[in-house]
Amino acid sequence: MVSPTDERTTSAPAGSPPTGDALDVLRRVFGYDAFRGFQQDVVEHVVSGGDALVLMPTGGGKSLCYQIPALVRDGVAVVVSPLIALMQDQVDALTAVGVRAGFLNSTQDPAQRRRVEAAYLAGELDLLYLAPEGLAVRSTLGLLERGRIALFAIDEAHCVSQWGHDFRPDYLNLSMLHERWPDVPRIALTATATRATRTEIATRLRLTEARHFVASFDRPNIQYRIVPKREPRRQLLSLLRDEHPGDAGIVYCLSRASVEKTAEFLVANGIPALPYHAGLDATTRATNQQRFLREDGLVMVATIAFGMGIDKPDVRFVAHLDLPKSVEGYYQETGRAGRDGLPSTAWLAYGLQDVVQQRKMIETSEGDLAHRRNLAAHLDAMLALCETVRCRRAQLLEYFGETGVAACGNCDTCLDPPESWDGTVAAQKLLSTVYRLDRERNQRFGAGHSIDILLGKHTDKIDQHGHDSLSTFGIGAELRETEWRGVVRQLLAEGLLAVEGDYGTLALTEASADVLGRRRTVTLRKEPERPAAGRSAKPRGAATVVADLSPAAAPVFERLRAWRAATAKEQGVPAYVIFHDATLRQIAAEPPASLAELSRVSGVGENKLAKYGDAILAVLTES
Repeated sequence: MVSPTDERTTSAPAGSPPTGDALDVLRRVFGYDAFRGFQQDVVEHVVSGGDALVLMPTGGGKSLCYQIPALVRDGVAVVVSPLIALMQDQVDALTAVGVRAGFLNSTQDPAQRRRVEAAYLAGELDLLYLAPEGLAVRSTLGLLERGRIALFAIDEAHCVSQWGHDFRPDYLNLSMLHERWPDVPRIALTATATRATRTEIATRLRLTEARHFVASFDRPNIQYRIVPKREPRRQLLSLLRDEHPGDAGIVYCLSRASVEKTAEFLVANGIPALPYHAGLDATTRATNQQRFLREDGLVMVATIAFGMGIDKPDVRFVAHLDLPKSVEGYYQETGRAGRDGLPSTAWLAYGLQDVVQQRKMIETSEGDLAHRRNLAAHLDAMLALCETVRCRRAQLLEYFGETGVAACGNCDTCLDPPESWDGTVAAQKLLSTVYRLDRERNQRFGAGHSIDILLGKHTDKIDQHGHDSLSTFGIGAELRETEWRGVVRQLLAEGLLAVEGDYGTLALTEASADVLGRRRTVTLRKEPERPAAGRSAKPRGAATVVADLSPAAAPVFERLRAWRAATAKEQGVPAYVIFHDATLRQIAAEPPASLAELSRVSGVGENKLAKYGDAILAVLTES
């Protein structure tokens, strides 16, 4: 038995039989023959009345960890979720498999609320979704007290962490669930949390006695790639055209303006794309989100305001045009790719200006010194991931506490190993230039000006200030401008150089003295001659989905997808609510000849068999 505070990866003991009722629900309702990972262990623990903190990567099956106990235990499971805009889709997905589900939130009119409240009180619901702010309303609490609650599920539990990447103040009040309903089991779930964040979640939610279940954070189907930023929109366009034609994906940008311009650029170049950011009106945001969920092949260009809880399984790529602020945020965002387990890409374009901008944002951010140090520590870890010459996946997993991970063979540093070089002399030249501008001329400039000095360029600014008389003028001709920008970027990442002021000027740090004094060597990652494509210059998305199907199965799969799209449109639900691609692939590869054979396909439960079985068999008989 794992102790309450044990945070190791856990799994069911060998030979331990699953709870009969739970396995029956898994097969009959959801159409799966067996639990994955430690799902079984979590389900049995919660069914028996225990509290749990579950950390499982996106696509790992977290929702089943509370949905199955909800169907096995007496009463209604109350699911706390911050995703008001997605509650309808979550309820639709459960309804499609025959589960009685409803929600209460601010989007409903009084008549709709009354119907859901009546169903709850009559015991006619299996799951009830609520937003965290809804639990601060006295009438909602009164309603819950009048019904029978099977369990509380707190989804996206990292939102309680004030040091996390998606803090929601309303989550701080959820500790009252334990006070009001001390005998009702609680399960908190998240896809992203370091050991420190897990401790904070347990403390703030009063789950200190809960059993912890921590899965591996590895997503082997995702290929992680970080490329030097040159012309990021053009680089993105090449990625989409060469590797992901016709695929659904998400592109993250730092600013609203960048979101708009990038979406316009993609549309102008024949890529169907939609913008999403907080500056758009609520109707436009909701419409764009619904289109992304329901239509095939759309690209959503968004700020990080978009994505949490998006249950679209066939997102084939997640691209970042700006540097994420933390590894947690990066992992959470890239994890939205490939929820169906099929090959997907996490692609990031990263450059010097990203580092300058993020350092500047931290320096000018609100909050005390401890807060700024915490932001800086998060950024340092993200920069280390970008600059590593090791396997990116191994370094990413080590950040979340998984050590001793072998090289994956499916990230850019494994597929196209970068070279490193002794950059000590180059670092000394650059730091000396910054030193001389500051100490000899009492002036500070940005990276571009220092590089121009090293390259011996006679720009207007250099000539105006007489900087061609500096002793470092022209001593850096052995490196190209892009290589010098790489030197600056990596020195900033290593803390050997700092960014200060409103204009992002360069300044020395305490650590700079060790390099200038020849007490420290500097190893740098070599800048590639041209944008690295790795060994993945073949389509990984839509083409990959059908690539390993036989010539006979591929057209069947496409007919099934067309049927699914039409059915989803008719019902007004996302296509994945009907069936996932993985289920359609299995049907196409080994076409069932009867409803009994179809019932044995993974993902086909009783309700979907009754609802769609005859239609699927009809599609299979088409020539």
